[in-house]
This record gives sequence, structure tokens and C-alpha cells, in this order.
Amino acid sequence: MLYDVRTYTCQPGKIKKHLALYAEYGYAVQRRHLGEPLAYMQTETGDVNSYVHIWVYEDAADRARKRMALQADPEWAAYLARSSEAGYLVAQRNQLMVPVPFFKPGS
Repeated sequence: MLYDVRTYTCQPGKIKKHLALYAEYGYAVQRRHLGEPLAYMQTETGDVNSYVHIWVYEDAADRARKRMALQADPEWAAYLARSSEAGYLVAQRNQLMVPVPFFKPGS
């Protein structure tokens, strides 16, 4: 298993607007290509201008295949253009992670 852990930071006071934009234009198309996320969470304490989502892939090839299909989708391109125009995001951090040997996902 390969976990794609993504942390995004929004401009102060803009996270609700950004998440609403994503919910309306991005979430469905992303799920269509990537499947259901393991988690989609907003920070409640600490950096309250950030959120995290985690996608699970079989391996790097599965991730590459699914992300290539997502990037080729005109609906996703339209969402990215809207997001860029809105300018709510200020930072993105991606980490590709694998489980430690003693952790068995789903057990």
C-alpha cells in the first residue's frame, strides 16, 4: 500500500471558501479517478488554515495511472483553473508513505 498524504494551507479566513469550491467542482471528479479518500480532515487546533487528505494506492504505478487519468480530465482542469483564480491556497505538502511492517491496514 502507498499512502499519499496531502496537506494544504489556505490564506487566513479563506479555508471555508476553498473547501466549498472544492466540494462543488473538484471532489466528485477526483473521487471518480482516485477512488474514496482514506481521510479528508480540516485542522481544528494548531494551523486552523490547513486541511489534510489521504489517498490510498496499491503502489506507485497505480498512483501514476490514476493521477494521469485525473490530470487528463477536462472537469479537473476546470476545477484547477477556478481554484487558481480564487487564489485561496498558499502552500501544499505531499508525502508518499508506506505502512511500517507491524501495521496491517484494515485489521
